[in-house]
Amino acid sequence: MDLQQLKYFQTLADIKNFSRAAVTLDLSQPALSRSISRLEQEIGVPLFERKSHGVELNRYGKIFLQHTNQALLEIHAAKQEINDLNNPLHGTISLAFIQTLGSSFVPELISAFRQGAPKLRFQLYQHTTSEILDRLASTEIDIGFCSPQEPLENFSSIPIVRDELFLIVPHDHRLAGRKEVDLSEVANDPFVLFKPETAIRDVIEDICHKAGFQPKKSFEGLEERTVAGLVGAKFGVAIIPFIPGLDKEKISLIRIKNPHSVRVIQMVWRTTGYMSPAVMKFKTFVETTMRLSEFEG
Repeated sequence: MDLQQLKYFQTLADIKNFSRAAVTLDLSQPALSRSISRLEQEIGVPLFERKSHGVELNRYGKIFLQHTNQALLEIHAAKQEINDLNNPLHGTISLAFIQTLGSSFVPELISAFRQGAPKLRFQLYQHTTSEILDRLASTEIDIGFCSPQEPLENFSSIPIVRDELFLIVPHDHRLAGRKEVDLSEVANDPFVLFKPETAIRDVIEDICHKAGFQPKKSFEGLEERTVAGLVGAKFGVAIIPFIPGLDKEKISLIRIKNPHSVRVIQMVWRTTGYMSPAVMKFKTFVETTMRLSEFEG
């Protein structure tokens, strides 16, 4: 049994037809048939049910495919790890972040990092905190910048940004133009809230609870500009982080004097599995940068 046979088997299991699988593999159909027959002889059982229109995996084949997929993934990971060791300043870093970091924080951070590692590439994604954590767990991304509210198994994190949160109200609201307010002053106002799958929703509800009330939901939005737009359209008040370039023509931004209103954004990474030298280099850079920055204080 060799690696080539496993790839042939995986392809045939996916396509379910010898002729089409042979074309995909750039192989003659008799050669593919001989390879699969030798594999079945070595294992000692047939792996496919031959049918008029092609083939289907039998119960033995389904078991063997699970292990074949895992074996090929492990081999690919081993090759990648070895390549990374040979080329520590090359590679790709998959980074996901929540929307508010996309306008300046992430671009400026990457720009500073690439001054010392110009050949490293980035794949960038914007997601909610819950989706970032899901993609970290599935190994689709290497590092996430998000705001989990609880410690997570198999993850580690450090704070990188402390966002002050502000109250926003329509331009003709009774509090419009105020420099600061106690949040309890809007206890009876309708709130435009973030959707439940966003971590900031939990932060906002906790802040309102500390102010002595449960916010009365009027509408929900997924991201900050949508929430601000709904407030500008007079659907309620809201609590949001500061957004560079926010259009203040229809809303008033007010500092919350009480209770203390911040959202902590963290760099999150898996503590299990392989971390490439490229990802390790970036993680170390962020940790060092944050220790030296205002965000750590």
